[in-house]
Amino acid sequence: MKQIFSDTNWYAVYTRPNAEKKVFEQLVSLGYNVYLPLVTSIRNWSDRKKKITSPLISTFVFVRIEENKVYETLKAKGALGILKYLSKPAVIKDHEIENLRILMNDVTEVSRIDGVEFENGEDVLVVNGPFTGLIAQSVLIKGKRRIIVKIDALGSIMEVNLPLSFVVKKGKMK
Repeated sequence: MKQIFSDTNWYAVYTRPNAEKKVFEQLVSLGYNVYLPLVTSIRNWSDRKKKITSPLISTFVFVRIEENKVYETLKAKGALGILKYLSKPAVIKDHEIENLRILMNDVTEVSRIDGVEFENGEDVLVVNGPFTGLIAQSVLIKGKRRIIVKIDALGSIMEVNLPLSFVVKKGKMK
C-alpha cells in the first residue's frame, strides 16, 4: 500500500488581540484550510447576561499550508506573524490539532492552565466518553490526578476533567 505524503503542515498565525475571528474569516475566504477552536461562555454585566464566543487559545489561528506559502497568510488584516521555532515557522503536529478538535466535543469539561510546568507524566489515551481518541498526559496537580493536553509549539496546556477509568496508558490498547 503506497502512502501519500502531503507537503502541508499546520502552522499558528499570531493575530492581534480579539482579531482571531476576523483573521479566520479572511483566510477562509482566501481558500485556506483554517482552524479556530471557539468556546462559548456567559458573561455577566450589571444589567444583563450575554453569551460570548471566544477562541480557546487567544491570539492564534491555525492554518494548514505549505511552508513556503505560510507568510502569504499575513496578508489577512489583523495577522501579525507566524509562530516560529529555531527561526523557522513552527509546525503544529496533526495529532495536536486533532486533540483540539476532540476537546471541542465537550468544552464544559475543559479549562486552560497557564504558567505551569510539569516534570513527570505518563502518556495516556482516552478510550471512553466524548474525548475518545484524545492523546494526553496524566499528571499530579495539587495532589490530584489530572489529564492534560499539550500543544508544544504554543506552550499551551489544557486540563480535561474526566474519570481516570476513561484512560489507559498509551500503547496498552489491544
